[in-house]
Amino acid sequence: MRRTTTPHHSITDRLAARLGDETVFGRRVRDIRADLERRVVPTHWTNLFGVVAMACLVVLTVTGVWLMFFYVPSGDPRTYGGTYAPLRGAEVSAAYASTMRITFDVPGGLLMRQAHHWAALLLPAAILMQLVTAYFTGGFRRPRRGMWVLLFLVFVASLAGGWSGYALPDDLLSGTGLRITEGIALGIPVVGTWLASLLFGGSFPGEVIAHLYPLHVAVVPAVLVALIAARVYAAWRIGPAQFPGLGRTERRVVGVPLLPTAAARAGGLFLIVAGLLLVISATVTINPIQVYGPASSGDAGAGSQPDWYTGFLDGALRLVPPGWEIVLFDRTWTLAILVPLAVVTIALGVVAAYPFLEELLTGDIRRHHLLDRPRTAPTRTGIGVAGLVFFGTLQLAGSADLVATHLHVTFEGIIAALQVTLVLGPFAAFSIARRACLGLQRRDLDRLRHGVETGRLVRLPGGEVIEVHRPLDAVERARIARPEAPRPLELRPDARGRLPLARRARVGMSRWFVGAPLEVEAAASPELEGSRSRPEREPEPAPDPTAATAAPRHPLEAPAPPS
Repeated sequence: MRRTTTPHHSITDRLAARLGDETVFGRRVRDIRADLERRVVPTHWTNLFGVVAMACLVVLTVTGVWLMFFYVPSGDPRTYGGTYAPLRGAEVSAAYASTMRITFDVPGGLLMRQAHHWAALLLPAAILMQLVTAYFTGGFRRPRRGMWVLLFLVFVASLAGGWSGYALPDDLLSGTGLRITEGIALGIPVVGTWLASLLFGGSFPGEVIAHLYPLHVAVVPAVLVALIAARVYAAWRIGPAQFPGLGRTERRVVGVPLLPTAAARAGGLFLIVAGLLLVISATVTINPIQVYGPASSGDAGAGSQPDWYTGFLDGALRLVPPGWEIVLFDRTWTLAILVPLAVVTIALGVVAAYPFLEELLTGDIRRHHLLDRPRTAPTRTGIGVAGLVFFGTLQLAGSADLVATHLHVTFEGIIAALQVTLVLGPFAAFSIARRACLGLQRRDLDRLRHGVETGRLVRLPGGEVIEVHRPLDAVERARIARPEAPRPLELRPDARGRLPLARRARVGMSRWFVGAPLEVEAAASPELEGSRSRPEREPEPAPDPTAATAAPRHPLEAPAPPS
């Protein structure tokens, strides 16, 4: 008699049956995939910096988890007996000894440690480029103000993570940096001693390694993941921004599907960045702690430099004139520390709050999904260039000693030149950048009205010789033109017929910020008259002050009450 057997299903077959399209989970996955395939992503090159930052974060995570198995976060002294012969028998900390073991005794340890360091250097650069591109293109305006703040917090968290990991090897270079940190903390009146004791756990160096290790491996990574997740969620809800052009509107996005085209491109760039980090880590030495030696509370390394992303803090301290101290309320106030800290803190606060400050000046509360070309916002671009000059001067001041030794100039001369540049450089940069933007606007206006020069000369029947101009094509015309030029706030009395000083100051700042915009968008539609240049547009008549005004954009522009 033949026995009937039940067919045997593997674990994967049963799992596929449970997660198939007919189940609730399967239908949810199918809907998410369809949404990803329908979503369109712009292909502008500025969107690639986020992929670079994500690749750095993944490399940091993988290498950091690997290093945790070998690193000892302790400052307890011990005698070194590892492979590196020049240090045998020397008394070092447990953190330094474990880092030396990773470097010389653990297979692949030097590669992992250097990849971790290189990724930590590249991550703030990628985030900084995202901030710069978002600023100069107006990508921080509504509804993306929150995304700007989140990106700024991600940048600050990456700085905190890099600084906390900078001190963990406990070599002489990191010890010098910690000594500077202690001096800054002690220079803060009232709470300085308490802050230094809290960080170091007593007199220098105390237990700073044990205090910084949880911050580096737990607190900062958790904050980074939370901030990045919040920003990704906000970007998914709001949608992508794009530059104006043919077919691009506030509601229509021109680009490629997120799945699979954009995802494949991002994955390729992700692998390229990760591969380049590994290649650089295998071929270029960074942070050779065996050359620096162990940290010592009585020694300091000559020519020691912080990592590039904190160089502006060191530079701010170097540019302060000597002797800035006052005695007030029976306490010594070290202005040489307080003033740089206050200036840098205010500057960073302005960067974080800039979307709200610009909205306060312009009164523009509309939702923007089309980005600006930097030339279309001359004042904003000028402020951005001035900020870059300001922070760039501080960054250069952080390496003033190396500049003096390499260029064979006096250190005092470098500091004096940088002090003048820090004060006058931003104003000069603002003026030059703003005038350049206005000139580029006039050039675009001329191209829209008259076309592009072809170099062909035509003689008319009357004897006049003219140059033939070629009209711009539709793509270039749509890229140059903008839908609406910004308008400054109008000064109108409040409900009681008064003009408060704050309102007048705000309107004055708005007129300075917006200026007199060129009507580039008005010249985008008229067709060129054959091959000849069109004459300049006739000036529009002045508006009647008694006529009704347009609908207000902002409460400050509310119509005045009837007399």
